[in-house]
Amino acid sequence: MIFLFLTSGLFLGWTLGANDAANIFGSAVGSRLVSFTRAAIIASVFVILGAVLQGDGASETLGRLGSVNAMGGAFTVALAAGLTVYFMTRAGLPVSTTQAIVGAIIGWDFFTNNAVDTKALTQIVTTWVTGPLLGAIFAFGLYHLVKITRKRIRIHLVRYEAYLRGGLLIAGAFGAYSLGANNIANVMGVFVPSVPLEETGFGLCTLTGAQQLFFLGGLAIAAGVATYSRKVMQTVGANLLELSSEAAFVVVMSQALVLFIFSSSALSGLMVRAGLPPIPLVPVSSTQVVVGSVIGIGLYKGIRNINLKLLGSIASGWITTPVAAGLLTFFLLFFVKNLFGIDVGHSVNPPAAGIGEPSTALIIKYAIVILLVLISAYLVWLVLADKRKSDRINRKFYD
Repeated sequence: MIFLFLTSGLFLGWTLGANDAANIFGSAVGSRLVSFTRAAIIASVFVILGAVLQGDGASETLGRLGSVNAMGGAFTVALAAGLTVYFMTRAGLPVSTTQAIVGAIIGWDFFTNNAVDTKALTQIVTTWVTGPLLGAIFAFGLYHLVKITRKRIRIHLVRYEAYLRGGLLIAGAFGAYSLGANNIANVMGVFVPSVPLEETGFGLCTLTGAQQLFFLGGLAIAAGVATYSRKVMQTVGANLLELSSEAAFVVVMSQALVLFIFSSSALSGLMVRAGLPPIPLVPVSSTQVVVGSVIGIGLYKGIRNINLKLLGSIASGWITTPVAAGLLTFFLLFFVKNLFGIDVGHSVNPPAAGIGEPSTALIIKYAIVILLVLISAYLVWLVLADKRKSDRINRKFYD
């Protein structure tokens, strides 16, 4: 019965492996610097290691946002997030698994009358901006370092490419480890409070209940890598063919560093001991970090005409993805509870109802109005941007 409830999380893990593995090895496989078989084996092994060894941090933050205390609720939350990612991807809309699971958890909070931890939510939303920004900063610095090293070592081009190929394998292994450590919270984090797994010994090591869930989620991600990521990797490789092997190495390493930072409890503890604010341990969208990294390399090369439409689509995903996932979760929870009679969770931390404080209904009402205004403004901006582009093309044609 437990495995049946876990299927939605395993499906979410499979889709994550099928799509996000391309961010790690897509450019290397597409340009044939690395074979797909080797890339798939390395990614599968290291994503499982990252999930089991370092997956607790980001999962704990999601738990503070909403501790889903029933298996039926966890199943529905993961299912709603997976369906949101699937349908928005099919519609060609920007989507992130991280933002989908956050919206789904908030939808569960509203349905079960649990208070949303605003501190945890603020930490998570802040990283939606700082993740791509850090990716751009790391890529800018690493690309500069690679270029300086290339000029100073004066090595033959063939040998240099061989070193880069080895570097891509190492960066890919690190990227897969970081992906497992950071994004396993999206896959199995909602099941941790409700699935009763006891600590189990496996000879040389002992896995906690959470680590056993992370291991299963890691296997699902690895299955996605092995069964469906080849086509996605080849597609990404073709789309990023203009990236040199140097740039591909920098993008993968930048993404791995960002995901590792936002999932490392040891690094966050080191910051605290040094008297600095702790690093928020939250799941980060690997795709958006890759976009930030590519922009960082573009800025280094002096490219001033950044695709604002692409940045606008990412920013719109910060709103549309969690809202869509939250609404879908709310409705699915209603049907699962009332139609099938399955326990989806209960209130353990109800919102405080102080005198003079706005009601939840009033907050939702104004949030919808603000959302509509933002979407309308974004659509107007797109129309004006397309009009300016058409005018430029017409002037070039007639001049």
